[in-house]
Amino acid sequence: MSLSRRDPLVVGSVVGDVLDPFTRLVSLKVTYGHREVTNGLDLRPSQVLNKPIVEIGGDDFRNFYTLVMVDPDVPSPSNPHQREYLHWLVTDIPATTGNAFGNEVVCYESPRPPSGIHRIVLVLFRQLGRQTVYAPGWRQQFNTREFAEIYNLGLPVAASYFNCQRENGCGGRRT
Repeated sequence: MSLSRRDPLVVGSVVGDVLDPFTRLVSLKVTYGHREVTNGLDLRPSQVLNKPIVEIGGDDFRNFYTLVMVDPDVPSPSNPHQREYLHWLVTDIPATTGNAFGNEVVCYESPRPPSGIHRIVLVLFRQLGRQTVYAPGWRQQFNTREFAEIYNLGLPVAASYFNCQRENGCGGRRT
């Protein structure tokens, strides 16, 4: 289904800042501990220390997916001049499985925002084939759109995001 103007990915400016408009084609379930990520969920660094469990839908395990996790609000939401920071990259995930069955090409680095409320975005792309996506040489100033273009991934097939701020942060505006 296409994203509407009221979709949390649009309202939260994930579509625009990180992604172009896309149509959800596959289910994406992300869980930290016992908490399932829903768009806009607030999580603290202590809750995201360990990589999440990611489950991918689909109907043909011969299709492979790439999972990208980025922070577009680096170093701060009001001045994201280092947009984006790559926290995690998993390739070759077969449909109907999860990240444990993929190839972790950039190891998980837990989000630790220094200031403000950061959006942490998880994006799923369908690959053209197995072993067709490789690790970039950097984490800072990663660009999800350019990465997708380089590897012919097309538009995302699913995405989700959560908000994260310092452990003792007190809320407030994201921007």
